[in-house]
Amino acid sequence: MITKRIIPCLDVKDGRVVKGVNFLGLSDVSSPVALAQYYSDCGADELVFYDITASAEGRALFVDILCEVARKIFIPLTVGGGINTLSDFDRVLKCGADKVSVNSGAIRNPSLIYEAAKRYGNQCVVISADVKRVDGVFRVFAKGGRENTGMEAIEWIRRCVGSGAGEVVLNSIDTDGVKRGFDLEMLDAVCRAVDVPVIASGGAGGIDDFRTLFQTLPGVDAGLAASIFHFGEVAIPDLKRALADDGIPMRI
Repeated sequence: MITKRIIPCLDVKDGRVVKGVNFLGLSDVSSPVALAQYYSDCGADELVFYDITASAEGRALFVDILCEVARKIFIPLTVGGGINTLSDFDRVLKCGADKVSVNSGAIRNPSLIYEAAKRYGNQCVVISADVKRVDGVFRVFAKGGRENTGMEAIEWIRRCVGSGAGEVVLNSIDTDGVKRGFDLEMLDAVCRAVDVPVIASGGAGGIDDFRTLFQTLPGVDAGLAASIFHFGEVAIPDLKRALADDGIPMRI
């Protein structure tokens, strides 16, 4: 049986890890290098590194910090932020990333996913979708949740997977940082639409939320969270043991 993955997320701004609520009100947390090493040592299955203002500021991702993070960890690393061209893919992969997450860059140039998958393989290309309900419809947002594209999210995600994305990270803006549970309705819609791994992001407040996620939606492959791990509210070893005790397959 394939084990479920627990993935901490580092949202990096100006060289520091930050966290907010509903993508707003960012506050300083820690050094990305120190935090990455801590998660690698304590049993995280993977790590996600987002340079969260690269796209909005129209600049390339900070590679110096990324290289230092990659040198310190021994788990798979997914990197996103300011990924607009194949050269951007190449740069972050050479820095030590295992997978590259694309969002706004794919919205501007949908062929980027196809081109990247052809060059680097589907397993390397992750579509990260920032999604929010607008008048009852799931809409895709760009530039770190700042810009409503008007696109219907499920069809957009299906299109990206059809172009070669090998994994989906679904970031629910509605539940981000609220700590009241993952967006099960939105996740269920995505799982029904695609046949690649789906990572749930946004809303984790405790161990019960991960338990509910995996028991309710067995098609979800991983749970991603930030603040509950950053602030010590949930320890990853405790979370994985609790889930394993409930029969959810985990790598302990």
